[in-house]
Amino acid sequence: MSEGLGAHLVVSPGNGFRLDIELEIPPGRTAALLGPNGAGKSTAVAALAGILPLEAGHISLGGAVLDDPARDLFVPVERRRLGIVFQDYALFPHLSALDNVAFGLRGHGADRATARREAGRWLERLELGSLADRRPGDLSGGQAQRVALARALAVDPDLLLLDEPLAALDVTTRAQLRRVLAEHLAAHRGPRLLITHDPAEAFLLADTIHVIEEGRITQAGTADDIRRHPVTRYAADLAGINLMAGVATDGSLLLANGHRVAVADRSVHGATLATIHPRAIALYDAEPHGSPRNAWPTVVTALEQVGDRVRVQLGAPVPLTAEITPGAAAGLGLAPSVRVWIAIKASEIDLQPNPGTAPEGDPGPDLRPSA
Repeated sequence: MSEGLGAHLVVSPGNGFRLDIELEIPPGRTAALLGPNGAGKSTAVAALAGILPLEAGHISLGGAVLDDPARDLFVPVERRRLGIVFQDYALFPHLSALDNVAFGLRGHGADRATARREAGRWLERLELGSLADRRPGDLSGGQAQRVALARALAVDPDLLLLDEPLAALDVTTRAQLRRVLAEHLAAHRGPRLLITHDPAEAFLLADTIHVIEEGRITQAGTADDIRRHPVTRYAADLAGINLMAGVATDGSLLLANGHRVAVADRSVHGATLATIHPRAIALYDAEPHGSPRNAWPTVVTALEQVGDRVRVQLGAPVPLTAEITPGAAAGLGLAPSVRVWIAIKASEIDLQPNPGTAPEGDPGPDLRPSA
């Protein structure tokens, strides 16, 4: 590709871990690398920044090759035009906010006067002009994060890397800064990569999402793609829906544990992934009338209050998560070990072909409920 980021990152930093992922981000687009702790997100940042040279693969940015072991090409960290916002901001404690932003510009060749003038402009854009003389220790977490963002954006980077940029903030400040980030990401002309374990950040800020698990990309697509069609248990947890694997035939899905459920979609056959939204699961204290096509007794294993809903974890024969109102939970007398009946309309079970073999060491989708 002549512009944007094109990368195949193959790195083994130690402890038997191996990162092997591919990323392509066009100019003016934001991609998220979303995964749990230990999935390889920080390793990917280190490889893109040039801190960890690749073992194999390549990195090209804006038409220039930054790393290609097969061709013995490697551009060191200081020569990569990157803007990076770290989780801990990495601001110099002895410099003012203005000089922290100017430092990045000086590192890219600007003279002192020009760097300070441009730094002042960026602080004004981020509504920090009145705090230009303050040192990081005198700034709130949100203010420090915006100084770090100003430093990254001021150099007009070929790639903007945001490494867990909101993780150190409290909930209220995080929500406010998401809006600031969204505004300035949209204005940046180059490719942007957001590293995060927070699905809300990824869904709100990114055009495309790459789900990373154990050093591999297990799913890539838009937020709606991930929400509607998760292909691993982790992705289903992110989406907040139940994920089951089985074999579909006309009007039914045979699950791995031998349980069979009725489905309305007859277009999918063979190895299949099924998703069920927790709110599509109805609970009763006795066998429901009307003989719904999917109804069976089960047991409550756990309850969790989430906002204005109660998430109910259910046991065998098909472990699932249901969401109901607190009033309904109280009316049913729900508590761990209480037996209930479950009912699911066949039309509420969404099917898609199983995309293939799970990554090595990952047993693939199972029948456990989303957390």
